[in-house]
Amino acid sequence: MELRQLRYVVAVAEEANFTRAAARCFVVQSALSHQIKALEKELGVALFARTSRRVELTAAGEAFLPAARASLEAAERAAADAAAATGQLRGQLSVGVIPTVTAVDVPAALGVFRRLHPAVRIALRVAGSDALEAALAEGSIDVCLLGLPENRHPRGVASRLLVTDRHVAVLSREHPLAENSQLQLQDLAQEKFADFPAGTPGRAQSDLAFTTAGVHRDVAFEAMAADLMVGLVRHNLAVTLLPSRYAPTDPALVAIPITDGPSRAEYLAWSDFNPSAAARAFLDTIE
Repeated sequence: MELRQLRYVVAVAEEANFTRAAARCFVVQSALSHQIKALEKELGVALFARTSRRVELTAAGEAFLPAARASLEAAERAAADAAAATGQLRGQLSVGVIPTVTAVDVPAALGVFRRLHPAVRIALRVAGSDALEAALAEGSIDVCLLGLPENRHPRGVASRLLVTDRHVAVLSREHPLAENSQLQLQDLAQEKFADFPAGTPGRAQSDLAFTTAGVHRDVAFEAMAADLMVGLVRHNLAVTLLPSRYAPTDPALVAIPITDGPSRAEYLAWSDFNPSAAARAFLDTIE
């Protein structure tokens, strides 16, 4: 069994097509097919069910795939660790970022890191804090920036608090409340809100604040993209709550402090279980 054979199996499984998998692996299709057939003969099982139009993993292929991926990742890690021993970082760095990160200028930090370690490939993932926290715990990303309710700390990972921030109400300048210098949650009880999906950490901080204040609100629009929520506000379709450090500077909008509004804490988080050299170097860059 060879690493290239494992690489070909993963490519076919992900592409569901031999031609695309061969192009991805920079080999001719006949060579890729030959190597997969040789591997299947060695294993004594068929990894793929094939027709002229369709390719699917068999049950044996489904069982084989996770270990194949793990073997490829281990091989890449071994090569990266060997290079790191000579002072040159290689391999891949996976960074997870929430949509409303403010504590770190991520492009600037990556720019510094890239100049220091040009051989490291960088993968970025934008998602909610719950998804990033789970991905970090299972090892599919290396480092992430999280935003959580102030009373909720990252779970199952190493972390460092970067900043806390209070939310503000973001309204269209045409909104009747736009001239107020400050608001209470009760003042927004009759409004239509744009917010993150129910159950996400980005939503939890606002839900908790309204529940504590005994105020019911109507979340008419749910989205994971903060810029989309701001667009809804700009057209006066809704109001939203955002961290004050993230609130946009836009002549069509106003950001108003909320006296009993929610707070958010931003964390730098990472796995402390055998972090890669690239992950350790990126943490040093953030520091």
